Amino acid sequence: MRRRTVLKGAAAGGVLAATGAPTATAAPRLTSGYATVNGVRLHYVTAGSGDPVVLLPGWPRTWWEFHKIIPGLAATHRVIAVDIRGMGESAKPETGYDKKTMAADIAALIRRLGHANAHVVGSDIGAMVAFSLAANHPELVRTVTLLDVAHPEESWHQLPLLPQPGQPIHLWWFAFNQVRGLPERLLAGQARDLVDYLCDLMLVDPDAVTGRDREIYARAYNTPAGIRAGNGWYQAFGQDIADDRAYAPVTPPLLALANPAQYDYLRRLLPTKATNATVVRLDGTGHYLVEEVPDAVLSHLTEHLSQPS
Repeated sequence: MRRRTVLKGAAAGGVLAATGAPTATAAPRLTSGYATVNGVRLHYVTAGSGDPVVLLPGWPRTWWEFHKIIPGLAATHRVIAVDIRGMGESAKPETGYDKKTMAADIAALIRRLGHANAHVVGSDIGAMVAFSLAANHPELVRTVTLLDVAHPEESWHQLPLLPQPGQPIHLWWFAFNQVRGLPERLLAGQARDLVDYLCDLMLVDPDAVTGRDREIYARAYNTPAGIRAGNGWYQAFGQDIADDRAYAPVTPPLLALANPAQYDYLRRLLPTKATNATVVRLDGTGHYLVEEVPDAVLSHLTEHLSQPS
């Protein structure tokens, strides 16, 4: 493993305060590390001390997605924000993007960092990995939190290809990311256009993700390898659905936070997928919950993490 400090002291405070971190919480020291686990080199950022909380981001983002809530979490927990396989500064292998394999990455990382278990929080693609971790490695998961997305399941085979009347968001990128080779040629060097489009589509308040944030994400997806790896998470959905058929309901306490458009789906689905599931609707936000309503996410998350083991 190799570590380096990425933000410290006054510098960290300036960056985090500027991006909307709660001002009452002192900015933590953030340390960047790398570990080769399960055959893949992962990048992660740590802060704080106490019981570990693993944060898993979504597409098209990096660990930076969680920067607004890291100070609050780090006040009471050891935060480990991970660039999942194929993301950011982590390796981008040709294979291994099914969520069961990616969950094995995180299981190995938790052990490598010396923890017997951890709270796990996932957003978007990271939520799929978090659920798979709870399904395949329940002994490592104290609680699991899903932000706005469930693990791929049978009904996803029927997702509509065409826009539906009355639905403002059309999941065209689910199909686009299945195409092999072409997205890399179209998007290399142009990822900022994709990031801006998705932010403007998915946010109630587009300013919740700043120009600086968007540039951080664009840089992470501006190369053919970055685009190919991100597409790999989507191209594995068929295998993920097959794996989901075999999963018994997960046993760690499960919290899902959902925007209004996603709430009914998760409220119906997750009680069938977990023995102890709570689904909470968050108003005033689109898909990017942790960046748009960080205080609400942090409040619900803090309560969830305090549950007895």
